[in-house]
Amino acid sequence: MRAIDFHVHLPTPDWLDGSMAGYVEAAEAYFRSTVPRQSLGELADKYRALDTKAVLLAWDAETATGRPRVPNETVAAAVARYPDAFTGIGSVDPHKGGEAVAEVARIAALGLRGVKFHPSLQAFAPDDPRFGPVFAACEEHGLLALFHTGTSGIGARRPGGQGIRIDYSHPLKLDAVAAAHPGLTVVAAHFGWPWHMDLIAVALHKTNVYIDISGWSPKRIPPEVVRELTGRLSAQFVWGSDFPFIAPERCLAELGELGLAGPALLRDNAERILQISTASR
Repeated sequence: MRAIDFHVHLPTPDWLDGSMAGYVEAAEAYFRSTVPRQSLGELADKYRALDTKAVLLAWDAETATGRPRVPNETVAAAVARYPDAFTGIGSVDPHKGGEAVAEVARIAALGLRGVKFHPSLQAFAPDDPRFGPVFAACEEHGLLALFHTGTSGIGARRPGGQGIRIDYSHPLKLDAVAAAHPGLTVVAAHFGWPWHMDLIAVALHKTNVYIDISGWSPKRIPPEVVRELTGRLSAQFVWGSDFPFIAPERCLAELGELGLAGPALLRDNAERILQISTASR
């Protein structure tokens, strides 16, 4: 298999028109793209044609947004139905306390590979000790923790950013998580721009911190990030598209044009931390 797309949201109405209602328009303007609606079957066909496996993301920001979640069971069912095209990462709302900790165990039982957190949308600071038990549960169950970091296309260029605080997603807040949980693989999505140098410092210091380059046209990735991606931190980067906001075809083509489409970035690092193999389909 050519690649693993580490960051794929569901292009289905339950997420785009349910969880993301009222946010999609700002995101479309930010990414300068129209977000397509697709069925899971159509999405599977898309990734098969690319010889790529998509990492589907569940969603739960109910406490902060009042919007419906995309259940972990939905992602697990998609993976079970299209195992050649998908693997999956669950989501928990950290404000749900003991229920969130229990949900981490259910995510592991469903066969998903990790837990997605969006500190800005979920309105929580990852370095707040109150949320430590959720990350401890991820570590206990062998699940990676994927965090949105940096600015947000959701709420961008709107008054008050639609109430969304990007400071919650400063990548330095993950330093405390990685230090307290050395057995936990921490993945920072979108390389934390505009605080990408802070994230690079954390990843250079802590080998359990990985960086996901999703959400960016590869040709617009800052040179400081590219230098580390091809150098000291080449074993700690993974590729993702952030579909349906950015098309994976575009990302793969640009990575090829830039000479960055090596197996470590596109597949091998992701296989290792997801604990999967794409050797056969």
